[in-house]
Amino acid sequence: MTARSEGTVPDIVVVGLGYVGLPLALRLSKAFPVLGFDIDAGRIAELHEGYDRTHEVERASLLAALETGALRLEQDVAACRGAGAYIVTVPTPVDAGNRPDLTLVERACVSVAAMLDPAAQPVVVFESTVYPGVTEDVCGPILERESGLERGRDFFLGYSPERINPGDREHTVDRITKVVAGENPEVTARLCAIYGEVTSGGVFAASSIRVAEAAKVIENAQRDINIAFINEVAQITRKLGISIWDVLDAAKTKWNFLPFQPGMVGGHCIGVDPYYLSHCAQGLGHDPQVILAGRSINDGMAAWLAGELDRALAPASRVLVMGLAFKENVPDLRNSKVADLVAALAARGHRLAVHDPLVDRHEAHHEYGIDLLADLPQEPSDAVIMAVPHAAYQALPEARLAALLHEGGLFADIKNAFPGMDAVPGIRRWRI
Repeated sequence: MTARSEGTVPDIVVVGLGYVGLPLALRLSKAFPVLGFDIDAGRIAELHEGYDRTHEVERASLLAALETGALRLEQDVAACRGAGAYIVTVPTPVDAGNRPDLTLVERACVSVAAMLDPAAQPVVVFESTVYPGVTEDVCGPILERESGLERGRDFFLGYSPERINPGDREHTVDRITKVVAGENPEVTARLCAIYGEVTSGGVFAASSIRVAEAAKVIENAQRDINIAFINEVAQITRKLGISIWDVLDAAKTKWNFLPFQPGMVGGHCIGVDPYYLSHCAQGLGHDPQVILAGRSINDGMAAWLAGELDRALAPASRVLVMGLAFKENVPDLRNSKVADLVAALAARGHRLAVHDPLVDRHEAHHEYGIDLLADLPQEPSDAVIMAVPHAAYQALPEARLAALLHEGGLFADIKNAFPGMDAVPGIRRWRI
């Protein structure tokens, strides 16, 4: 594995060019020849034009890497054969029953198996979130069966959990600590050398692949449980007639208080990873009570909010929902709980319109049957629910936000992001 090796064979192939794979491939291309592989022809075409629908990489950086040949994009499996490392970054969602869905990882293994050349003794690294044991007990056997090669002799396994936080411009892949683990010390050393070129945050060599897999799932499960605690407290304080935000302002003056905030927990990580850990625990005969309790609270938050808002609204109110993405300043719709909130309020007889300046309108319709407004409406509504306070919304003058409402209308500030609306006459600001 040498930086900038000559020839057409890439040193590293990144499999899957989504939120995780594309930033990683671009960063790796600064030190190694990299080929980005994706089965989505539309995605490849967009990237060749410099357009990243995830908004995770800059157009200029992407085009520069493509123009110099440091990064090449490919949809053909045969073109990826012979690399020294394959890094799999495909999504790992859950199914309708919240059970781990490894379909995409398994398909990626089939594709990678056709790329392996034993002469290169490649290492296949998984960054996708999985529960402990998947890399060695699920992926390894598929690679062996499909390639006809022997693991540990012709190719090797590794794991390095992704830590991408969509929309986060501080904790990017070139700044965070990367956990790595190989199936033996030599493979671990190879991975340390590769990822050491990626980040200024350093590399941590885990003691085994299973340890690295477990570290990944508990990182997000811990956040899920902490948020669930605050969400439960929010439900209690509302019954007391006080706001959780006021309680948090007081509590976080203590030096060791952890200032987690209430809200709807969606996305591909915090709302999904705990189910991978609980699935693993149940397979071992352990009842993961705390993990599943946290999931239950957070999964039910949208329904709870809908009930509280319904009590604050007149029957059949006209409601504008601002923001559909799972969090602010990203176009990511995966596991958006705002969609659950919209559905729950519609079921209570309210008439809803939804706007989001970042989300793709076709994707919103395809995923949730929601037809996004092209622009904020001119006609005022009975209520505005500020569900996702994108920067574009926070830049709006308070008078513009107030103009979205009828006199006496309700401004529901879910994330407590608009305290100035308290001083705007003629509206009611609602918060948890």
